[in-house]
Amino acid sequence: MVPRFHLSPDGPEVSSLAFGLWRLAADPEGASPAHVRRKIDACLAAGITTFDHADIYGLYTCEGLFGRALAEDPGLRDRMEIITKCGINAVCDNRPGVRVAHYDATAAAIERCVERSLRELRTDRIDVLLIHRPDWLTSAEETARGLQRVIASGKVRHVGVSNYNVHQYALLGRFLGRAPVTNQIEISLLHMDAIWDGTLDQCQAAGVHPMAWSPLGGGRLAAGDQPEAVRTREALRRIGAEYGATPEQMAHAWVAALPCRPQVVIGTNKPERITEAAASASIRLERQHWYELWSAAQGRRVP
Repeated sequence: MVPRFHLSPDGPEVSSLAFGLWRLAADPEGASPAHVRRKIDACLAAGITTFDHADIYGLYTCEGLFGRALAEDPGLRDRMEIITKCGINAVCDNRPGVRVAHYDATAAAIERCVERSLRELRTDRIDVLLIHRPDWLTSAEETARGLQRVIASGKVRHVGVSNYNVHQYALLGRFLGRAPVTNQIEISLLHMDAIWDGTLDQCQAAGVHPMAWSPLGGGRLAAGDQPEAVRTREALRRIGAEYGATPEQMAHAWVAALPCRPQVVIGTNKPERITEAAASASIRLERQHWYELWSAAQGRRVP
């Protein structure tokens, strides 16, 4: 079973892997409640209890698809943690009046998004609400005010951020009065920025587990033809043979091995791949293997 931990010292208990729903509406087999339920059941059977949403996923349709499945068995809600994100406005039929893509993390917008997410997800609370992207036109104080309001209302239990840099995270924490419970950021063998820019160090200092999105490098580690992807995939395959693991499992384990112990966000529409990904939680990479994969991805030895 997938291990569990608290996302932060005062945050919720979650599974060490989360299931990302960004592709839910794109399932070629459909997104009926029965299809969604099969994915939910595969996650829960493997110990994956954290479900990662955003209102924008599927151009504002994925929360509703998930909610339809929950409505058919309300007892499921108490077996999971729901994380969702808000703040991105895209030009599409589901956002009438939006002329240009933009961010909105004002207090009023946060409250509107929470109300919509609750309706779509067919639930009475959100376990963790994340601001999806920093809104450059809204002060951190204003964003914190909105987050504090939805917590005070009982509709949101914890708040965090996504794609924030070190300074943005610290600034929002100042006005919240505490560190956000997580920062969902891109981390993979092909995207190591968080290692260099201090983001992961900041999480360690706060006792926060970041959420790692796109741990397979946007699919490049599985099928990319770029030199770094090919080189890294071969190393994952070769080293993975020593662990009896697939390249994808090894890529997840590489991210999970970081000292801040990220919650790895997986994404697939195939229940069998959920089960396979969950097995990565039992892999303990030997130090030199971790660095060997680092070197393969970077195309050089450590300095």
